[in-house]
Amino acid sequence: MIRSEVLKEIAPVISDQLVVCNIGIPSQELHMIDDQPSNFYMLGTMGLASSIGFGLAMVQNKKVIAIDGDGSVLTNLGTLPTIANNKADNFILLIIDNGSYGSTGDQPTYAGMNTSLTEVARACGCENVVECDAADTKKELEKALAGSQKTIIVCKCESGNVKVPVITMDPVVIRDRFMKQVSAS
Repeated sequence: MIRSEVLKEIAPVISDQLVVCNIGIPSQELHMIDDQPSNFYMLGTMGLASSIGFGLAMVQNKKVIAIDGDGSVLTNLGTLPTIANNKADNFILLIIDNGSYGSTGDQPTYAGMNTSLTEVARACGCENVVECDAADTKKELEKALAGSQKTIIVCKCESGNVKVPVITMDPVVIRDRFMKQVSAS
């Protein structure tokens, strides 16, 4: 499975959740698959989906899912110790690890080589870290949503992109409609 297939599988599970989605093609894929006002699409800040999602989880009670990529997490490794050392049991970080920088041409990441983001998260002190094959991501995400513990899921999938249109929605509109969903929580 490639990332877009994982997103299709989990779309029904996350459709009524607050979701912060990784920059570039992942946001475009999620937008194409199941655009929701509760989805915050990152359009220009690589490496910050997990940070923004975690900050949101810290200040309100509804579950927050940050969908990030291995390349983005590698550009902001400081987020993992921050997640490990602060309380937010309503936070789920889904790292879709395809071993490549998918939005910039599928160049390999270190996660596709010798670096295990599962082991890095654990070494940072994250306690509930689950690594799974792409086909098991929906099941692991459902378990995390049903639970009451901060969770990091590292989904191992194949590299590859599908053709997707760019998100033409104004970033201010994306922000405002997402903020309305957060306020409704």
